[in-house]
Amino acid sequence: MNTRTIFTWSIVIALGGLLFGIDTAVISGAEQDIQKLWNLNLIEHGFTVSIALIGTVIGALFGGWPTDALGRKKTLLWIAVLYLVSAIGSAVATDWYTFLFFRFIGGLGVGCSSVTAPMYIGELAPASHRGRLVVMFQFNIVFGILIAYMSNYLLQGVGENAWRWMLGVEAFPAALFLALIFMLPESPRWLVVRRGAADQAREILRRVNPATADEELHNIQSAHQRHASLSGSKLFSGKYSLPIMLAILMAFFNQVSGINAIIYYAPRIFELTGLGKDSALLSTAGLGLVNFIFTLVAVNFIDRYGRRTLMLVGTFGLIATLSIVAYAFYSQNFFGYLVPICLFVYIAFFAFSQGAVIWVFISEIFPTEVRASGQALGSFTHWLMATVIAFTFPYLTEELLGEGNTFLLFAVMMVLQLIFVLRVMPETKGTSLEKVEQVLADDKREVV
Repeated sequence: MNTRTIFTWSIVIALGGLLFGIDTAVISGAEQDIQKLWNLNLIEHGFTVSIALIGTVIGALFGGWPTDALGRKKTLLWIAVLYLVSAIGSAVATDWYTFLFFRFIGGLGVGCSSVTAPMYIGELAPASHRGRLVVMFQFNIVFGILIAYMSNYLLQGVGENAWRWMLGVEAFPAALFLALIFMLPESPRWLVVRRGAADQAREILRRVNPATADEELHNIQSAHQRHASLSGSKLFSGKYSLPIMLAILMAFFNQVSGINAIIYYAPRIFELTGLGKDSALLSTAGLGLVNFIFTLVAVNFIDRYGRRTLMLVGTFGLIATLSIVAYAFYSQNFFGYLVPICLFVYIAFFAFSQGAVIWVFISEIFPTEVRASGQALGSFTHWLMATVIAFTFPYLTEELLGEGNTFLLFAVMMVLQLIFVLRVMPETKGTSLEKVEQVLADDKREVV
């Protein structure tokens, strides 16, 4: 197996995750300055923070169409263009509406990227390495978040236009991503299913592993012929109810953990505990570092111990840390210490479990014929919930529920996630995509 080649391809594709992370987290350092600059009320401010997420929801909802129609590679090329235009436009915006437009454009790129990139890597990767290679996408997301947090901290003192520099930093990796995409091959599974180009697919599979290329191509063609012989090949035809349920629940629980509320509003949350603005931004950068480290740990565990094991360990940790944060807000006991410490531990458990597993798992559970649509459904659910939570979090914590009740609600959602993992979620490690497809069609819980 040509490990170096597939690793290089995966890293380039996963650069979409780096831009995903930067675009998602960079607003945390700029949101308070933007609120003051344009004198935004709570609703307008929530809308400003979540406008990229609204674009992400739309990009995720429709991202499956160009991924299938144009191919994985060309779609990724246009995603890079969206990131570049968004970064430059947001940084130079002179009014609120222009700013909203360019942030929305970036959101479209994030949404499409969350559909295309994990699926693209999963279709290129051999089964034995698929988990860790797809996790490279998530690894780059958290690396992007770390870069955004550190950049925000370092740029905070450059003057009243510091927020513009914070947002403009994304243009540099976006330009690099755009240039590197041209070195990638197309997905062999897309070539077989959408173009009937078996010879091209065989050449790409040989570049991955010459010893198994012909067998892999045969399995892809056999699975495609099996689907072609069945009526109703669309996602909602009824045959895919189990993977649809799994994708929706995985994406739903990912966001009701409160992760994006914490990423977007981390400086504000830390300031509530009594930290000054500088310390809050530095602590936020610390969250990004913890996220990065434990995603790296997950890269080395996900193919060894499996997706369910990581989810079980992480869910218990999320329940504990969110409950303690809720208690700290209720009681104010050791308030300035408990909340920051628990949020650091929370990020570690999230990165090790949900953060690492979600894009891997969703990219594995759908057949090639509907994989783009299925990935889009999971991504759409994920970003719809992220938008709702990011938009409502300031109102929930300041007006409706209060900080303690909000974090308790997140903890209760993680109890429900634990039930999902124990009773519903199958294991998919070390199994070819075609075998996963066949076993889920038989409605079995254990793939291996």
